[in-house]
Amino acid sequence: MQCSYFDAERCLSCTWMGRPYAAQLAAKQDLVADLLAEHAGLDWLPPVASREEGFRNKAKMVVAGTVDAPTLGILDAAGAGVDLQSCGLYPDGLQAVFPVLAAFVTRARIEPYDVPARRGELKHLLVTQSADGDLMVRFVLRSQEAVTRIRKHLPWLHEQLPALVVASVNLLPEHKAVLEGSREIVLTDEQTLRMRVNGLDLHLRPQSFFQTNTDVAAALYRQAAAWVEESSPASVWDLYCGVGGFALHVADPARDVVGVETSAEAVASAALTARDAGLVRTTFLADDATGFALAADAAPDLVVVNPPRRGIGPDLAGWLERSGVERVVYSSCHARSLARDLAAMPSLRPVRGRLLDMFPQTTHYEVVTLLERA
Repeated sequence: MQCSYFDAERCLSCTWMGRPYAAQLAAKQDLVADLLAEHAGLDWLPPVASREEGFRNKAKMVVAGTVDAPTLGILDAAGAGVDLQSCGLYPDGLQAVFPVLAAFVTRARIEPYDVPARRGELKHLLVTQSADGDLMVRFVLRSQEAVTRIRKHLPWLHEQLPALVVASVNLLPEHKAVLEGSREIVLTDEQTLRMRVNGLDLHLRPQSFFQTNTDVAAALYRQAAAWVEESSPASVWDLYCGVGGFALHVADPARDVVGVETSAEAVASAALTARDAGLVRTTFLADDATGFALAADAAPDLVVVNPPRRGIGPDLAGWLERSGVERVVYSSCHARSLARDLAAMPSLRPVRGRLLDMFPQTTHYEVVTLLERA
């Protein structure tokens, strides 16, 4: 893949842009293999490749410029908007949404937020597209000043975007470098976007996290489910479960599955999917993963962990080490923290691993490993 924005040095976010894709994949595989090289007997499965372009299901667009000429993209070093509506990481269907949203900003007279001047209203547009083409659009605003106008013109937006299912306003009053605030105002009757993955309809609420690359996420869930099924555990915990991707993929009428996640929004989404699928023995809790494990009376047969970049940390790693759990499936977006966590639980040896290229054109990746007690 090559990109005109990158060539013109207007956006350098994709640090490996222009590098042959086979070389990108090989470099990522070499990196994770080197970081876990001390674990003798770790069998690496072939890496899961991605489409090189058009793979993102979500756009996180900084809004800048003016009401009559808004930009959707990023900010330059001076805080001015750089329009990236034709970014090749987005599929055609998602690219087609951006001009409509820019026109909506003008129509509803929503002033883009000026970061250097600290004035204006609209900070970000967050757009998610499901595999079926349905859309969720979120307006991240400094205040509620524009909410009435957004509601007034929402019928026009529905006319222009018939696939729009969920629209919401997120309030971020503080001037700081974060994507969204804690308060969400849903403007549509529907409150969740259905994301079809491997035949499951995962429900995404506005503040729910889901992997950016749907196809590779589906492969990740399939791989984890295959490893889980090998031992047919009677009980499974999915810690840091998000919207329940792993838990729902390993659910079975004869198996108790518990998903744990701090985000109440994500837990509500996961519980709705479980209810719709009739998975009565699959439950979800809004709780801290480490606190939940440390307070539990007994350990399950198998644990799935999918922590943020920092890893599971010494407390949870220590609990897993002494828990007696025979198998752990560890999904990581940062092999260095994975290696550090593995060092803290030497009785659980990684026996199989697989790289999944969730983010082509960048150094980022996902790696999943199967740990077995020695």
